[in-house]
Amino acid sequence: MIFSGQSNVPLAQEIADNLGVPLGKSTTERFANDCLFVRYEQSLREGDVFIIQSLTPPVQDHLVELLMMIDAAKSSSAARVTAVIPYYAYARSDKKDAPRISITARLVADLIQTAGADRVLTMTLHSAQVHGFFKIPVDHLSAEPVIANYFATRVENLENAVIVAPDAGDLKRASALARRLALPLAFIDKQRLSDTEVTSRGLVGNVKGRTALIIDDEVSTAGTLVQAVDVLKQNGAEAVYAAFTHGVYVGPAIERIEKSPILEVAATNTCLYKGQPSPKLQTLSVGPLFAEAIWRTHRGESVSSLFT
Repeated sequence: MIFSGQSNVPLAQEIADNLGVPLGKSTTERFANDCLFVRYEQSLREGDVFIIQSLTPPVQDHLVELLMMIDAAKSSSAARVTAVIPYYAYARSDKKDAPRISITARLVADLIQTAGADRVLTMTLHSAQVHGFFKIPVDHLSAEPVIANYFATRVENLENAVIVAPDAGDLKRASALARRLALPLAFIDKQRLSDTEVTSRGLVGNVKGRTALIIDDEVSTAGTLVQAVDVLKQNGAEAVYAAFTHGVYVGPAIERIEKSPILEVAATNTCLYKGQPSPKLQTLSVGPLFAEAIWRTHRGESVSSLFT
């Protein structure tokens, strides 16, 4: 049984269509006092329930709606409830790197478990260690095959390309994609000044005369992206593409991308893009991948081959 919160109904519908099952009926309303109301419009008794909800802006609304949907499913006698969270917000808050702060990724994991989820299915966590914050099974999918296929089919003269990590923290992810595509690797030494400000201090690797392919887990304000593009161009890159698992696109992101010399930015549909269409933006579908993971979970089959 597939149900959707309000964050990304098109992705939920795509997953349901791939599985050949109807998208379940539920209602979410907001009372005059700003409280949410969630109700399932069909019986869930003894059902294997999958609730699809990305924690995109407004994050708090979507998080509370997910918690309420999990709780309502458990109290409606569902046999098992799986929280399918294509985009897990707060994954960056995975450690105490400043005084008197919350490790919010762990707090959100605690809330999901307390609400009654039996397992979690998610994709490309910013920090893989967030997986360990849960005491219930977590299947952590990767969009790498989808992104690799995008580069392989979209970029001309792929053999003259180089995979670029926009900072040292993304080297492991970029290295895996470079091996998959049999391409060299480079990375940019980046320093984060604030939540929205970064500065690039240098490039490690050779991009001169090559097509640079930037890979990262998330694009938010696009500050890191446009600085990376500038550094690559200054070091002789002929063309620049970028691909992300999560296209959050907040604040000045689209304006920055439009003004940048980057040729194209691709992101999967874990996050629903509601802005104006742009010839520079491409959307990659992970619906079939989630559908396959859900089907295998439902049948008690292994999903490990889908992790890479």
